Amino acid sequence: MSRRHWIRVCAAAAVAVCAAAAQAQAYPSKPIRMVVPFPPGAATDTLARVYAQALSASMGQPVLVENKAGADGAISATEVMRAAPDGYTLLFGTSSPMAAAPAMKKTPPYDPITDFTPIADIGRYTFFIYVHPSVPAKTVAEFVAYAKANPNKISYATGNTTGIVSTALFSSLAGIQMVQVPYKGEPQALTDLIAGRVQFMVASAGTTVAFAKEGRLRPIAVTLNRRSPALPDVPTIAESGMPKFSLSSWAAVFGPKGLPRDIVDRLNKEFGAAGSKPEVVSTFEKQSFQHVHSSPEQLAALVKDQYQVYRDTLKAAGIEPE
Repeated sequence: MSRRHWIRVCAAAAVAVCAAAAQAQAYPSKPIRMVVPFPPGAATDTLARVYAQALSASMGQPVLVENKAGADGAISATEVMRAAPDGYTLLFGTSSPMAAAPAMKKTPPYDPITDFTPIADIGRYTFFIYVHPSVPAKTVAEFVAYAKANPNKISYATGNTTGIVSTALFSSLAGIQMVQVPYKGEPQALTDLIAGRVQFMVASAGTTVAFAKEGRLRPIAVTLNRRSPALPDVPTIAESGMPKFSLSSWAAVFGPKGLPRDIVDRLNKEFGAAGSKPEVVSTFEKQSFQHVHSSPEQLAALVKDQYQVYRDTLKAAGIEPE
């Protein structure tokens, strides 16, 4: 190879490297859409918005939250699945659209394992089991006894698939029968629970703790394996006599399938850094949310595991996929 030709090869390689570096540095060059599976006011929406604010500052481009509620989160997940894999459309997903919703379908609208790019784990939700104060029960045991004495006379609200699957599992383990009243989202379900139009609900801590402290709702158990600092006197579901109740509700960020690794790494780093910002930590505390940050590979393993857990739970609870 002549010296002149060698110089041309080296120059071309240098140009390619610089172009690739420039392309990586250029992201993001326009606003990023972060799609949320639930309506404004829901716990997930609150978390997404505080992250969006932090990311907008650190990434130099607006991160815009878009609420696409419906179909247990499948509408938002499907939209992100079909988006271009360029890093400008993200899903602030939860176990509802990424495990429970597809597990509840004979023909799922997507595969949560293969149709998305895992980006970053966000953390774990705290869920409480609530009854309306008009119900004469202050513990799980008392509620089960009351429900057995009044089969199909208790109405329960569900605003997401976590509520659906959790209540189905609770009812199965307790051997009770209740009537489901489905809602588009948790805020709407909570409104009717507070009003006494329904009597039972498994709901996230962030939107309910204040009402519990006011006496407008009665918490009888927390679904985690530890008590919540938000309501430390409320026993865990295991302490209440249901050690086999085991469901995890989590939040994480995903992109469409085929998202370039350099963009995945950038976003993973940004979400990890945002999780330590004071305003985000404050929101975690208010929501009784346990922050978790992981690699994309660890998130992929979580999704695979949880998808199977939800399918097994549905089967154990006697719920047939539709």
